[in-house]
Amino acid sequence: MNHATPARRALPALFATMLLAGGLLLGQAAAAPPAEAARVGTCNVNQLQKQARDERDRAAQLKRLGAREESRRAYARAEALERRAKQCAHADDVVAPPFPR
Repeated sequence: MNHATPARRALPALFATMLLAGGLLLGQAAAAPPAEAARVGTCNVNQLQKQARDERDRAAQLKRLGAREESRRAYARAEALERRAKQCAHADDVVAPPFPR
């Protein structure tokens, strides 16, 4: 009877571990978004370019009004927006589409 004691302790612990692991895996599978819900692109390139143009116009107006420091910052924001748009367009071109089902 002495040899049954370790099995009595190990089997319930093993079953509890299996149930816990199975519940975690099931929970992750239920929470994962379906493949159809994946976005087509990384971001809206046209919107970023429009924001950059608007920021450049704002920078030019500030420069005309004599606010040189604010104008410089607006130009820097416009450059950052254009750089981001270029990165997004490049990412959309380079990244392979997901495998069809």
